Amino acid sequence: MAQLTELEKSRVKLTIEIPWGVFAEAMQKSYIKNVKKFNIQGFRKGKAPRKVIESIYGESVFYEDAFDIVYPEAYESAVKELGIEPVDRPEIDIDKINSGDPVVFTSTVAVKPDVELGVYKGIELTKREYNVTDEQVDAEIEKEREKVARYTSVNGPAQSGDIVVLDYSGSVDGVKFEGGTARDQRLEIGSGMFIPGFEEQLIGTEPNEQKNIEVKFPEDYHSEQLAGKAAVFEVTVKSIEKKELPDADDEFAKEVSEFDTLGELKSDIRRQLEEKAEERIKYESEDEAVKAVVFNANVEIPDAMIEHQISAMLRDVSYRLSMQGLSLEEYLKHTGKTYESVRDEYREEAEKRVKTQLVLEAIAKEEKLEPDAEAVEQLIDKYARRIGQEPERFKESLNKDDREYFEEQNIIDQTMNILLSNAVYTHNDK
Repeated sequence: MAQLTELEKSRVKLTIEIPWGVFAEAMQKSYIKNVKKFNIQGFRKGKAPRKVIESIYGESVFYEDAFDIVYPEAYESAVKELGIEPVDRPEIDIDKINSGDPVVFTSTVAVKPDVELGVYKGIELTKREYNVTDEQVDAEIEKEREKVARYTSVNGPAQSGDIVVLDYSGSVDGVKFEGGTARDQRLEIGSGMFIPGFEEQLIGTEPNEQKNIEVKFPEDYHSEQLAGKAAVFEVTVKSIEKKELPDADDEFAKEVSEFDTLGELKSDIRRQLEEKAEERIKYESEDEAVKAVVFNANVEIPDAMIEHQISAMLRDVSYRLSMQGLSLEEYLKHTGKTYESVRDEYREEAEKRVKTQLVLEAIAKEEKLEPDAEAVEQLIDKYARRIGQEPERFKESLNKDDREYFEEQNIIDQTMNILLSNAVYTHNDK
């Protein structure tokens, strides 16, 4: 038997009764478990009858352990009976234990909150169009030409477009600065990779020439110590190479692709760019739609859900740092931050993510969405191919939780389709 009392911020208090008979059985289990701990005069250690132990220490001697045995099942039954979804560990308080009477305890816990949905059909979205131009196709062709460029050494003076291999050492007011020294650096003159004015001063230099290059760091340079400062780089030009690009013709197309003609290659590049444009439109429209329906909805998010989301985000940060050979502790030390200050930085984003998840789940529930078996299989196939595995073999490796993940993704896809297909699209005249 259980009663529910609603508290603030999506917390509830459950008042739960355990029949005395059930509790008495738990007390007997507690006695069997703990009897060896008692050394009673007149009995061998661990052999004293339960009644004797209780006569000396009181019946309550087994209450605490018996409660620990019996309350989890009683709590889970109450949760199921009342139809709530706890999102944190419960706080347990024993209200009453009297011999022969039902044991009464309360459990206070944060639960998944109800969402008050606002408008989610007929929301206004920006009509997006990203048309693929000939210039974009040509730019992709240029990237392919760059990949198969040939380089030949030259002895003459360097020209724009040439590759120079150089050593350099930079200083400000005669003092070398961190990151200002390099050896065997390859630099294409005119690429704009270095500080403005640096590359232009390499034009006309020859192999083995030494030269001082004077430049000024931009005012908005990422390093505050160098921003706006005048610097001198001692440069040694070690060698010069001329870059030769292949002609964009049918032979080039055969070299860099499976196509026989440049026209076929361009058509395929256009197709790929159009697919990317469609994906961009879809992503941006979904993002705008989600922000709109989340803004329109009201939900009181329990602190526990936000804290759990922050912890998940920090675990992801810790994993990514580990891929760079850093621990979270080392990162905090380098940045001068504390664990708590970083948690506070993530709090706002964590709240947005939790609210977004709750609102999308509420829409799916309102629309009575169920996983589409065929679409789920297609999702799994697509994922398997993306990671380079044979779909059928990959499916054999999936467990129940893995499949539930893909089913949840399908529900999200269906939800997004509802939002986009019912939206009102307007042109952005800005």
